[in-house]
Amino acid sequence: MNNKFKYQENQVLKKLFLLIVVIFTFQISGQTLRKYSNEFMNIGVDAAALGMANAVTAHTGDVNSGYWNPAGLMNLENKQISLMHASYFANIAQYDYIAYAAPIDTESAWGMSAIRFGVDNILNTTQLIDSQGNVDYNRVSLFSTADYGFTFSYARKAKLDGFQYGINSKVIRRIIGNFASSWGFGFDLGFQFEQNGWKFGLMLRDITTTYNVWNINQNEFATIQNAIPGQNQDLPETTEITAPKVQYGMSKKIEFHDDYTLLIATNMNVQFNQSNAIISGKGFSAEPAVGLEGGYTDMVFLRLGVGNFQNVKQIDNTQKVSFQPNMGLGFQYKGINVDYALTNIGNQGAALYSNIFSIKVDLSIFK
Repeated sequence: MNNKFKYQENQVLKKLFLLIVVIFTFQISGQTLRKYSNEFMNIGVDAAALGMANAVTAHTGDVNSGYWNPAGLMNLENKQISLMHASYFANIAQYDYIAYAAPIDTESAWGMSAIRFGVDNILNTTQLIDSQGNVDYNRVSLFSTADYGFTFSYARKAKLDGFQYGINSKVIRRIIGNFASSWGFGFDLGFQFEQNGWKFGLMLRDITTTYNVWNINQNEFATIQNAIPGQNQDLPETTEITAPKVQYGMSKKIEFHDDYTLLIATNMNVQFNQSNAIISGKGFSAEPAVGLEGGYTDMVFLRLGVGNFQNVKQIDNTQKVSFQPNMGLGFQYKGINVDYALTNIGNQGAALYSNIFSIKVDLSIFK
C-alpha cells in the first residue's frame, strides 16, 4: 500500500509541476508585466525573519509561514497568532501585520493574515488655487492612501516522507483617497522538503500573476487633467499585473553542547525581469541572501543576515555593490515570542534603518 500511495503522490506532483510550467509560460508570453507592482507585499513580516535577511523559505514553520512559504504551516503543533508594527520613512508610512494559523489534523493546516501599508493625512492641494488664480487654504483637504493584502493559506503533508506543500489565495485592496481604488487576486505555491537534517524550500509567488483592476474617479481626475499643459491628458491604465517571483533556499540547524544551537540559512530570490541585482540578464535577475541564528536553550536568540545585493551606478559611471545588513534579537518563554530586528527596506546607505518589533503567541498557553 505504501508503494501505491507513493506512486500516486508522484503522479500528482508531476501533473502539478506540469500545470505550473504551462500556466507560468502562458502568463509570461501573453501579458505585458509591470516591473514593480504590489511591492508592499514584498517588504516581509516577522522581526525574526527580517533579522535573517528574509532567508527563511526552507525552515519557516510557524504562523508566519503563510507569508514566507505556506508549506511551513504543517510544522504547527498548536494555534498561533502573530502581530507586527513598523514605521518607515521617518514615521510617514505605517506597516501593520496580523496572522492566525492552526493545524486541522495531522495531515493539514490552515492560516490567514492581513497586511496594511499606508500613509495617512496627506494634504490634497489640487483645489488650492481656483480658476481665477486665487489661493484659498480652506480648499485644502486631507486624504489617505493604503494598500491591503489578505492571504488565506492551506498546507498539506505529502505521502512522500519529509515533503509538504501549501497554497496561498491572495486578495489585494489598494485605495488612494477618493481618486482611485483597485481589487486584485493571485496565488502563491510553496514546497518544503527535509532529509538528514537539511531543509529545502521553494516559494512561487504570484504564480498565475496577480491582477489588479483599478477604478479611477473620473470627476477627481478631471480637476487635475489640465494642471500641467501637455501632460496628464489621458486616464492611466486600469489593469496592473504583478509578475511571478521564485524564492528557493536551504537551511540546517546545528546543535552544540550546553544547549547552544546555530541555524544557517540561504535564499536565492529570482525575478523575471532585468534589474540591478548582482546576477542579472535579459528578462532575468537574482540575488542571494544569507541568515544566521544563534540560540541558547531555545529561549534567547541572536540573528544576523545580509541580502539585497545590488549593482549601483556611481557618479563616475563605475559600478559598486551595495547590500542590506540586518540583525535581530529574540526571546521565547512559555509560548510567547518577542522579536526585534534592526533593518531597512532599501539598499545600504539609500534608506534609513528601521526598528521592527513583532510578537508571536502560542494560544495553547491559555488552556
